[in-house]
Amino acid sequence: MSDLKFDHAGLGRWTGESRFEVTRERIAEYARATNDPIEEHLAGDIAPPVFAIVPVFDSLLEPAVETMPVELIPRVVHGEQDFVFHRPIRPGDKLVSRAKMIGWEGLPNGTRSATYIECRTEAGDLVNEQYVTTFVRKFDVGETVGELSPGHKFDETLRTDAPVAKIVQHVDDDQTFRYSPAAGDPMPIHLDAEIARSTGLPGIIAHGLCTLAFTSWAVLTEVADSRTERLKRLAVRFSKPVLPGQDISTRIWRASAGTYAYETSVGDAVVVKDGLAVIAA
Repeated sequence: MSDLKFDHAGLGRWTGESRFEVTRERIAEYARATNDPIEEHLAGDIAPPVFAIVPVFDSLLEPAVETMPVELIPRVVHGEQDFVFHRPIRPGDKLVSRAKMIGWEGLPNGTRSATYIECRTEAGDLVNEQYVTTFVRKFDVGETVGELSPGHKFDETLRTDAPVAKIVQHVDDDQTFRYSPAAGDPMPIHLDAEIARSTGLPGIIAHGLCTLAFTSWAVLTEVADSRTERLKRLAVRFSKPVLPGQDISTRIWRASAGTYAYETSVGDAVVVKDGLAVIAA
C-alpha cells in the first residue's frame, strides 16, 4: 500500500449542503436511546448535546471518501470528536450542514485526518461547529498537510486533586439496537456480532458517539445543573471500545473556572480520554 496517497484536491473543499428538519419525536428518541435522564431531552423540548451529530451525519463521511483511496476506508476509525456549541438544537429547527477535510498527518502506526463540519439554520445562523478526527489504522500517508483538530489533552497534574464528580452508568444489552435508528448510524459492527468479529472485535461494540452521549449527560447533570444551553464545548478522544452490558465510570475534574476535564473507564481500562467540557456560568 506504499503507493497509496491522499488526494490533495479534496483538501479544503466543501461538500454539498445537507438539510435536516428537527422534530420533537426524534429528539426524544435519541434521549431514550442514550439513557438520558434530563427531562427536557426526554420531552423533546431541547436536543441532547451529542444529538448534534444526527443532522450532519450525511456530511460526515463524504470528505474522507473524496480524499482517501477507497482501499483505506475499511481501516478508518473515529478517533476524536470536538463539538463547539453556539446554541442548542430545538424542535422545528431546519438545519443546513456542510463539511470539508482540513488536514492530515502521517504517523508510524497510521494516519490522522481532520474534518471540519458546520451546522447552520436556513437563515445562516451558526448552530454548532464540529471537528472529527479519524484514524487510518496501519497506514502512514508519509506527509503532514493542512491543519488538525484543536487540542484538548488532559492535564495530568489534575490527578493530584480528587475529582469533583464521579458517575457510573450502565450500557444496556440492547443499547446499539436502540441507538442505531435514533442516530441514523447503521454501521454493522454495532449490530451484527459476526461482522464485528470478522474485523477483529470481540463482538458488537457500542457506537463511540453513544458512549460520548452518556458522558455528555454525566457532565450536564454533575456540573451544569442539567442545563444544556450552558455547554459550550465538548471534546474527547476515543481510546477503546465499550461493549453492551458493561458499566462505564466517568470522573470529572475542575481544570479552571468553567472548564472541566474528564475521562471514562470500564474497570481499569480508559475508554474515553482527554475529555474536555466548557460550561458557561
